[in-house]
Parts: sequence; structure tokens; C-alpha cells
Amino acid sequence: MPGRLFLTSPISDLRDVTGADTSAFENEPPRHNIAPGQELLCVTAQGLSRMRWGIIPVGRVNARGRPVMETLINARSETVFEKTAYEGTGRAVVPVNGWYEWTGEKRKKTAWRIAPRDGGLLFFAAITDVWNGPGGVTVEQVATVTCPPNADVEPIHHRMGVLLRPSDIALWLQGDASEVHSLMVPWPHGQLRIEHAEGVDWSGP
Repeated sequence: MPGRLFLTSPISDLRDVTGADTSAFENEPPRHNIAPGQELLCVTAQGLSRMRWGIIPVGRVNARGRPVMETLINARSETVFEKTAYEGTGRAVVPVNGWYEWTGEKRKKTAWRIAPRDGGLLFFAAITDVWNGPGGVTVEQVATVTCPPNADVEPIHHRMGVLLRPSDIALWLQGDASEVHSLMVPWPHGQLRIEHAEGVDWSGP
């Protein structure tokens, strides 16, 4: 939904698909295991930037007015424009080559790699926020948006990230809530390849 991400394509591929200025990121290394709490490359209406994966909800409250305590890694598409915890957030797109999920019991988990059937990039819809820390520190943050799974993902997880076509990126970044509602649906069946994730160093980048 997703649990971990990977981005291994050359940065030029991202430029070719999105038109984003990638000149400041030309030395970006392949990343085979991106975990929550680490930085992600994100496309925003202002261009390409790095953001921390996980929104620290300082000052955010739920519908009962109580503080939101857990870090927000993912936001449900059904409530992302309704929950008070998400008020004032911006939008971004997270480019990846795929993501990982797990099935099974704690000590017998099976890792799965999910990627486009024909290779290339995927684009997760996401929301953004800024954490204002002590001493004037500011941290840009991002959380991916999730929806029910398609038939490819359903056997291994009950949620999946909202995936966008390149032609829909601009609408997601700049459209209002009513305009982007139709984008928050499961990815079409048959366009993803799911296989055992072997040889991944889960402690590495």
C-alpha cells in the first residue's frame, strides 16, 4: 500500500516523461529499497524536489479534535479531502519503478516486488506538508494516497497506491478536489507484474 519503494531508472527517464528540470539531480543513484522516513524524489507544480516520506502531524487533529499521533505514511483516497488531519496539505507525485509488499506471518513473511509489466516508471499520487521544527528547521514531507487494490494486487494486499498516467500528473497537481476525484481509482488490471522479491538488501538504500 506501499510498504517500501524502489527507483532505479536513470534520472533522464523522469525528465523525458514529465518534462521536469532534473539538472540538480543528475547524480541521483539507483535506490532499491526506500523506506518510510527516508527522502523521496517528488514532482510538484513547482518542479522536482526531495521530501521526507511520512507526514509528522504536529498540530493536526482528527474529527473529534484530538491530536493525530501517528506519522502519516499513506492517506486513504476515500477521506483525503474530508479528514481534518489533511487540511491544508498540498499535492505531489512520487515517481518509482515499483514497490514492495509482504504476505504471511511475522517470521515467515514473503516479500513481493510490484512493477509495471512492460517496465518503466510508475507515478504515485501523494499529498505534502511542511514540518516546522525547532530552530527554524523546516522539512518538506509527503504521504502517498491509497485506494482499493486491483485484481493484480488483491491477492497480496487490501490496498494499493493511487497510480497516475503521465497525462494526468498536471491535473493531480493543480486540479481541485472534484476534478481529481476520478483519478483516485485502482490501476487497470493486467498492467502490473508481481514476483518474489529476491536478493534485496532490506538494510540498504
